[in-house]
Amino acid sequence: MQNLWEDTACNAVAEELETVTQLPRELAELVYSSRLLGRENRLVMHGGGNTSVKCQLTDVIGNKVNVLFIKGSGVDLADVTAYDFTPVRIEPLQRLLQMILSGGNLTDEDLKRFSNQELKNFLFLNLFSLTDHMVKNGLTPSIETLLHAFLPHKYILHTHSQALLTLTNQPDGEKLSKDVLGDRFGIVPYMRPGLELARSAEKVYAADRGVTGLVLLKHGLVTFGETSKEAYDLMIGAVSDLEERIGQPGRKSFPSIALPGALFPLEKVAPVIRGACVTEKTPDSKDYESFILDFRSSPEIMEYVNSADLELLARKGSMTPDFIIRTKNIPLVLPVPDASDPEGFRKRVHEAVKNYTKEYTAYFERQQAASGIEVQMLDPLPRVVLVPGLGLFGLGKTLRDARVNADIATSTAEAVLQAESIGCFETIPENEVFGIEYWDMEQAKVKKVRHDVFAGKVAMITGAAGAIGFATARAFRERGAEIAILDFDGESLEKSVEKLGPDTLGIICDVTDRSSVSDAFRKICERFGGIDIVVSNVGAALQGRIGEVSDDVLRKSFELNFFSHQSISQQAVAVMKLQGIGGNLLYNVSKQAVNPGPDFGPYGLPKAATLFLLRQYALDHGRDGIRANGINADRIRSGLLDEKMIAARSTARGLSTSEYMAGNLLKLEVTAEDVADAFIHLALEKKTTGSITTVDGGNIAAALR
Repeated sequence: MQNLWEDTACNAVAEELETVTQLPRELAELVYSSRLLGRENRLVMHGGGNTSVKCQLTDVIGNKVNVLFIKGSGVDLADVTAYDFTPVRIEPLQRLLQMILSGGNLTDEDLKRFSNQELKNFLFLNLFSLTDHMVKNGLTPSIETLLHAFLPHKYILHTHSQALLTLTNQPDGEKLSKDVLGDRFGIVPYMRPGLELARSAEKVYAADRGVTGLVLLKHGLVTFGETSKEAYDLMIGAVSDLEERIGQPGRKSFPSIALPGALFPLEKVAPVIRGACVTEKTPDSKDYESFILDFRSSPEIMEYVNSADLELLARKGSMTPDFIIRTKNIPLVLPVPDASDPEGFRKRVHEAVKNYTKEYTAYFERQQAASGIEVQMLDPLPRVVLVPGLGLFGLGKTLRDARVNADIATSTAEAVLQAESIGCFETIPENEVFGIEYWDMEQAKVKKVRHDVFAGKVAMITGAAGAIGFATARAFRERGAEIAILDFDGESLEKSVEKLGPDTLGIICDVTDRSSVSDAFRKICERFGGIDIVVSNVGAALQGRIGEVSDDVLRKSFELNFFSHQSISQQAVAVMKLQGIGGNLLYNVSKQAVNPGPDFGPYGLPKAATLFLLRQYALDHGRDGIRANGINADRIRSGLLDEKMIAARSTARGLSTSEYMAGNLLKLEVTAEDVADAFIHLALEKKTTGSITTVDGGNIAAALR
């Protein structure tokens, strides 16, 4: 593993933080080394690991206080800042640990109760009030704060090194570690993080205070030093030695299964999985909580998922306890997606998910009874899905969550293969798994996240570089949906993606070309796993007197203003039926469909057809749980009604532009954001279909009822 330390870069971080925050330089150096660790997935991943530094600060009455700055629970080391470290007074922590080590008047039951219920409160009570900013962050100190507090060294670095876990997740993990690292590292038996681990680690360190670090079996690697660079160098050096041992010649190969000649493609497999892994919010509601899917494939992943022993390997368990709270302990293994029997594959996927949830429920009931703790069962659905012949999926309520789980699954697959190639991968027993998964200190890392109303949903918006399309995309994004935006104008689309955020999928698409539409849906399914909401918004106001207009103009208008909606709807319905969890078709119809204007026949006729198209989808696909609703909007500043057209219309009617734009019963101008809010409203109406919502400020001539 490459050592990335650069003194110049470290000094730059220190100078920047000193001018901005006036925090001690020691903390700045910790920020630098932490980022180096966090940006290497083979060391820590997505909130894992923790780092600390000990400083002496002055309190409000002038007393010198020894303070431990430790990374807040769940914070990602890759982009950690100085404000992501919680300052905790060291002396109370050391007194607590000494009392536990000496026994005092504490029974084992006292320790168990304290570790589960009181440690978090104890840490909060001993926070050092440094700045208002740090208090407002509301971070929880790491559950391993006690371990960092008892070690006398200034800097402590703790990673979940993949190489370390590959060797220690073995029946003879202690021997393998000692063979590589010798007596430089103390070996700590597996203990649950928190009080138990701190107590065990202290005893190991007390037996040999000359060690440069600690191996936490089946958990992680700890190094320490008087400078941040010293601790970092020790970490990289130890991991490099471990990686060299794993990479020695003689790696065992894994026999693969025989695959059929043709496989169900990714864009078909993903919606099937997505539709099987849902929770119905209320019985018979046809309203589901769903996941976003993130797909991965690589030579290592394919070796893993195509292994003849995949079922056995998958049940080996999590690489480190820190991953269990995100991915559960074991993934779901699916049958091969044989293209010759798509419906059979779909049925087998649903059966596999059903069996997984039964097995998880049995595990929960078994371990709850054995442990005696009163907790509510988490949802029993998988967070990682393995598909022979294809690859693996991470599942999450957001694309980011799905990516985190896919990253963990990828790393675990590689570690299991490496471990099995030199021995036998072995993780912690089931009762320990349960203790980690349902420990409130660990659950706090994920429970603090609050998801919005469309979390787990995928929305596609066409014409998204225009005013109404962009406002609609932003409205769905702000409410938690993952979004794909389509437009024919690549430059404008790129600008819209930049404004909406990095996870936005922008697709250049000619909606009048069926192959272009089909390719767009393929990309959406590959990125997110499926689709829930389609806003078919694209359109252009072609004009002409109906008795004189050319066939070319009329046909062009129908291609864009009618057939594009049909093409998009057909593709959407195909994906939604694969998922089997319903869906939402939303159309921008226009008041021209019911209140035509002079010389607007080429625009109004296909829009009228689109209104009836909407109703036909409601009629034909309501049985599939697919709702079809639309918006009739009027006088919205957009590409259809630009400033030039507004000026011309206003002049023709003898009105000012503001009078013209507010020419409705409410005397208010209607905006693109108003239309977006109406689309949001319709998407949330669970028992409404075939409906048209008028967004025009009031126009009786355009009213449907």
